[in-house]
Parts: sequence; C-alpha cells; structure tokens
Amino acid sequence: MRRNIVHAGAGSLTYAIREIVQVAYKFRDLGLEMIWENIGDPVQKGEKIAPWIRDILREIVDQDVAWAYCDTAGVPESRRFLAEEINKRGGAQVTPEDVIFFNGIGDAVAKVYGFLARNARVIGPTPAYSTHSSAEAAHSGYEHLTYELDPYNHWLPDLEDLRLKVHYNDSIAAILLINPDNPTGAVYPREVLEEVVAIAREHDLFLIADEIYTHIVYNGHKTLHLSEVIGDVCGLVMRGVSKEVPWPGSRCGWIEVLNRHRDKMFDVYVNSLLASKRLEVCSTTMPQLAVPRILGDPRYPAHLQKRAGIYEARAKEACQLLGTLPGVKVNCPSGAFYLTVMFEDGVLNNRQTLRIDNPAVRKLVEDLVTGGPNDQRFVYYLLGATGICVVPLTGFCCKRDGYRVTLLECDDERRRWTFQTLAKAMREYLNS
Repeated sequence: MRRNIVHAGAGSLTYAIREIVQVAYKFRDLGLEMIWENIGDPVQKGEKIAPWIRDILREIVDQDVAWAYCDTAGVPESRRFLAEEINKRGGAQVTPEDVIFFNGIGDAVAKVYGFLARNARVIGPTPAYSTHSSAEAAHSGYEHLTYELDPYNHWLPDLEDLRLKVHYNDSIAAILLINPDNPTGAVYPREVLEEVVAIAREHDLFLIADEIYTHIVYNGHKTLHLSEVIGDVCGLVMRGVSKEVPWPGSRCGWIEVLNRHRDKMFDVYVNSLLASKRLEVCSTTMPQLAVPRILGDPRYPAHLQKRAGIYEARAKEACQLLGTLPGVKVNCPSGAFYLTVMFEDGVLNNRQTLRIDNPAVRKLVEDLVTGGPNDQRFVYYLLGATGICVVPLTGFCCKRDGYRVTLLECDDERRRWTFQTLAKAMREYLNS
C-alpha cells in the first residue's frame, strides 16, 4: 500500500493463552486427543451453573427490557447496586456514576489503555496476564513495562523493584495490580496493597486493579478490594461475572472509578472512557440486569464459598503431585484457579525431549521447537507426547521458564490423570 497502515503496536498484540490453541489444532488434526488446560473457562471444563442462577436468567429473558439498549454507562439499577456494595466496605466512596459497564474485562482493558496519552505508561506485574501486557505494549508501541513477582516469596510483588522502576521512569502514569493474580494464584495481603498505594501516592500515579478473581480466595487467605485501602489515590477497579458465577460467555464486566474528582486530569480521562462507550451505544443489556439479582441473592455467598473450597482441594492435589520434583518450584495458589509451575534457572535446555511414537507428531514437534524459548520447547513436547495443552510461562511476558495449568477440570479421574501425567512428563523430560 502507498502508506503504512499498520499501528506501531500491532506486533505487541499477542495472547499466548489462545495462540497455543492454534498450535494444538495441528496436533489434533494428526489424530491426537487434546486435554485443554490453557484457558480459564469453568463451564468448558464441566462446571454446572447453579439451578437458582439459571432460574434468574430465565426470568430476565422474559422481560422485554432485556432485549433493548440500555444507558451507555450501564443499567442504572445495576450501577446503583454495585455502588452500594462498594460503599458498604468502607474506604473510598463512589456514586452510581462511578460504575461503567463494558463487554467483558477485555473491552475495558482495550479502552483503559487505548485512551491514555501515548507517552503515558502503565507498569504491570511479570508474569503478566496477556490481555493487559499486550494492550499496554500495543498502546505505547514499546515493550510492556513490568515489575517482578517473586517466586521465592509466594509470587508477591517485589516492592523494591517496583519502587525503583517507578522512581527512575517518569513516563509511568499508573501501576497495575492483578489480585488474586493470574497466572500465579497469589493473593495480596493488606500490607502489600498499602505499600503499592503509598508508591502511587508518592509519585502521583493512579492505580488499576484487576479484581476479576476477588471472590475466589482460599487456603486460609483473605484479601481486600482496592477501594478499602486506596485512601485519596485515584484508581480504576475492573470486575465482572465471568469467573464468579461463572458466566464467561456473558462478556459482562465493569470498572469502578475511585476518587475521580481528586484530580482534574484523571476525571477528564475517565470521561473519555465513557465517551468511547457512547460510540458503541452501550454494552450488552441482559447480563447487566442479572448482576444485582445474582450477586445480591442470599444464596450467593454460600455459592462462592463452595467453589473456593473446591479449588482449594484441587490446588493441594496438584501441588502434591507437581511440587516435589527436583529443579521445579511450585507455590500453592491461594486464589483464582490456576497453578504456575516454574523450572529453576538452568534446568531446561534445547536438547531435552519426550518420547513421541507417532512419526508425524514427532516431526511437527521437531519443526516447532527450533529457536524458541526452552519452556515453549517443553510445552510442545508435552503436547506431542500427551495431548495436554498448557501455556508456557514466557508467554506471560516473563523471562522465567515454566507453564500455567488450570484447576478447572471437574472430572476427578481425568484431572488426576492430567496432574499425574504432567509430573511423569516433567520427570522424564528433565532426565532426558
């Protein structure tokens, strides 16, 4: 074309969680049965929606309003409900105007990063969740800025690393927190959240908190919403129903704006997010109508508690099988429904293999592993040898070797087989 039409950040739009599927399809086409452990969809892995939640949705479907446009920022009843829930916690107080609905957190992420000034950067954790890291890098046109999560301290943020990077890079305008964390399952205690808030206050930054897993916490841990500790710092909290209900296909998420009027520039920025939603008219109406009725139902707390107990048991099961191998570091997760397995430095190399009997599958693996990261090499050999599809840790904007697996499989026998097979494959791979 006579003009370059490609955005400077187009090459940064990567999503390892989905991209590994395109590779796995090649194995499937060669007759290999796939075990999909790459994506956090509880429904796809067999979780059944509670009957009382289904009943609520049936009632909503019968309402004509569910089929119509809603207000640009969202259904007023739902925004009022969420604002009241935030204010009950104490801490930063909001109004319904501080709650804005989007078509899932992915839509919110695209807007939040896309409408920042080009030279305003957001620093986020590594390992990073790909939606955030890719959107930030694509927006800026540069490699995503990161601070370290420490695998030798339960994957909690390295606060000194964060503090130094913020101090010496004045392009940083915001700090991203994912709590509970994806992909590590770490849950941040009050003192860590307060330290991050203090860094933001000292350097006049705003905070972004992805709290999509905020009510999936276990192993005796507790966490706080950002609104409870943020004080007078400006912030955006991202939440949704995809993981809690669970209803990932609803594509229903929202942002909670904290302390928007404490900074005129921040207020203008938030208004630009709402203006961008006007161009789309609104987000999907039906799931929004369900939010107060499901989240406000007296049965909902027990629903959350039951699910947290299930993930706690599965986390312990996985860690018992995967956490005792030499050269492997496993922190038992305390939130969300993922487990990150890390290989110690120097454990992986570009000569290790797994036995693959199918010649066509073996050739495909050998063609794929040339020149890639060492953990990606392991993931491809794992795919070819077992059919298990996990995500390499380097796919999460991370320099450490490892992989992420889910805790979602509802078939007990199939799940145990998966963890046992992973342990066996790692042992054979490291000894090859």
